[in-house]
Amino acid sequence: MIRILSTALLALSLTASGAFATSMSDLVLVDGLWHKKFTHVPFTGETDEGLWRATFKNGKKEGPWVMYHGKREDSSGTFRNGEKVSDSPTVTDPLLR
Repeated sequence: MIRILSTALLALSLTASGAFATSMSDLVLVDGLWHKKFTHVPFTGETDEGLWRATFKNGKKEGPWVMYHGKREDSSGTFRNGEKVSDSPTVTDPLLR
């Protein structure tokens, strides 16, 4: 019984670890690519904690990026393969209104 319970708890802890949001403070810039701290793999995913809402693909900025100052948008843009292609994010977000 204890073996089953410990196995279930271990499985739950491994799957729940990916459910937490990533913030910009969890990322570092190494040789022009963004990585999660303590890894050597370029980050792919989203940050939606703190001041930044951003998307990364293979360590490069991708898609809409928005920085907030209080409740208002302070800086934004749309990126493709790490290059800025627009000064405004192409996203429908109620916080941008």
